Amino acid sequence: MKWIFLACGLLTSATLFSQKIVWRENRKLTWNDFKSPANTKNNSDIVAYTHCGLQYTVIKSSDPKSYVKIEIETIFNEDKSWKDVKRINDYILGHEQKHFDITEVYARKLRKEVMEKIKTSGDYDRSFKSIYNRILNDYKAFQMAYDKDTKHGMDKEKQAQYDVTVAEELENLKSYQKS
Repeated sequence: MKWIFLACGLLTSATLFSQKIVWRENRKLTWNDFKSPANTKNNSDIVAYTHCGLQYTVIKSSDPKSYVKIEIETIFNEDKSWKDVKRINDYILGHEQKHFDITEVYARKLRKEVMEKIKTSGDYDRSFKSIYNRILNDYKAFQMAYDKDTKHGMDKEKQAQYDVTVAEELENLKSYQKS
């Protein structure tokens, strides 16, 4: 039986080899995790940038009836995340952590659908790409809405609402947390 190994995801292959942090419930980001030089040229209103995303690996056979294994991780890329050291504070770090947490919410949504709908290599070939793309589009839209609604964390009332929403989603999808 011939096995094929695929590594794909939101992040480019170059990102796979850079410094990354895998999302864990008890591991919160610190300002030391943001290692890229600050990039405030394009938008001076932004104090920090969190580069995070979904990464998945697939082990499958060319036999469409055979078992498929898909692992999905939420990662934070240290080498592409930056901060303006003159303007950072704990409140802004909380906003950036929420970007990472939102990514984990969508990783759990992807894990849930994969567990429900993809049992074989044939299922993977037929369905994974459309499931992944739909969830990825929802993820991107949510991240954009989060920054827009909270004004990049400056609207404290909206930020507090998102903090509750994201915490509830993480709890609701807890059974799809990576072990």
